[in-house]
Amino acid sequence: MITLAHLSDVHLAPLPPVRPMELLNKRITGFANWKLKRQRTLDGEGLIKLVHHMHEQAPDFIAVTGDLMNLALDAEINTAYNWLQTVGSPDRVCLSPGNHDAYVAGQLEKALERWDGYVLGETVDENMFPFVRRVGEVAIVCCNSAIPTPPGFAAGRFEEDQQKRLTRCLRLLGDAGFFRVVMIHHPPNQESRHPRYGLWGARNFRRAVAEAGAELVLHGHTHKSTIYAIPGPHGDVPVVGVAAAGTAQDDTGGHDPARYNLFKIERVGTAWQCTLREYGFQRLHTDIVQRLSVRIY
Repeated sequence: MITLAHLSDVHLAPLPPVRPMELLNKRITGFANWKLKRQRTLDGEGLIKLVHHMHEQAPDFIAVTGDLMNLALDAEINTAYNWLQTVGSPDRVCLSPGNHDAYVAGQLEKALERWDGYVLGETVDENMFPFVRRVGEVAIVCCNSAIPTPPGFAAGRFEEDQQKRLTRCLRLLGDAGFFRVVMIHHPPNQESRHPRYGLWGARNFRRAVAEAGAELVLHGHTHKSTIYAIPGPHGDVPVVGVAAAGTAQDDTGGHDPARYNLFKIERVGTAWQCTLREYGFQRLHTDIVQRLSVRIY
């Protein structure tokens, strides 16, 4: 049995000091949003407690689907790297970046270089994404949807070239008998989201899964716990979104309280089984509890 934990949308708080020159771009709107709203709805103490609880479950591997930062400041890049080290070593943790990690042009490249081993794995060519981490008979395929966008946008992009690489990865891993988990920050159902916030090229992502197959897709971005499905070659593929790990318990913005998901994956005979357990805060008390247990595969 392999145990896989999933965190997303960490939005590490508090925001470090910001120089005026760093606000002469899209960051000015994000900074205003932080001052007016996000600094009240993001909670570093709750995140520490959540990660500690997750470690108590002794997961074999931890998948993080992005948005470690808020404004992609240089100081945040270093803070995020330090936080990743508290989550686990690079051989046990991997990261799919989010839109806040690419908040302005050039910062995602800096972040990926700094985060190094957390964003590296086996690839089909010289491109960084998607990359593969193998844990026993489970293969975690890490995609990238993070791009810098104009003010007022939080969209991601999944282009045809990444689709082709993902299709090839999934076929190779499927032929080898792996349980394939695909992770990406933005949900692959753009049609249900406003185009300013969804995944541009979502059909490309779904096409790769429909052609080559996968057993599970993980994402963040929405700050909500969700379970739905997209078509695969032999039936529906479950898609699981997790609530933001950085959300404060007393958030009044309509977001779910901070949570993480734990997947128990095992082969039974010639078939796979996967059980999802969701852990997180309740709105009325400070304990972390198991909120859900359901077999999804």
